[in-house]
Amino acid sequence: MTQDDKRLHSRIDVLNLIAYDCMDENGQVVMHGMGRTLNISEGGILLETHIQIEQQYDALLSIGLENDLIDIKGKVVASKPGKVGKFESGIKFLEIGETALSILKLYIKAFKEL
Repeated sequence: MTQDDKRLHSRIDVLNLIAYDCMDENGQVVMHGMGRTLNISEGGILLETHIQIEQQYDALLSIGLENDLIDIKGKVVASKPGKVGKFESGIKFLEIGETALSILKLYIKAFKEL
């Protein structure tokens, strides 16, 4: 079984800008920056950044999806070097509001239909 077969939600390849804040176990913001999605699903994203994000952090994400901006809290579950000078972090969504989830589902559905 491949890793994709284990996923609860299928991912779509998209490039969207993201602002993020990383928080430690006490909820204190320890770093923030900008990145972009490499892929996204209803359950998480693969985020590309210029600095590595450590796995012990939670992340507050602000994702631009066409004309909408949604905020999601997630957990960094994987982090590794990516393309030259960049890093890739897998982030599992932990908290997402109903409105944000509805926008995300519509966005993913639209890309699947292309």
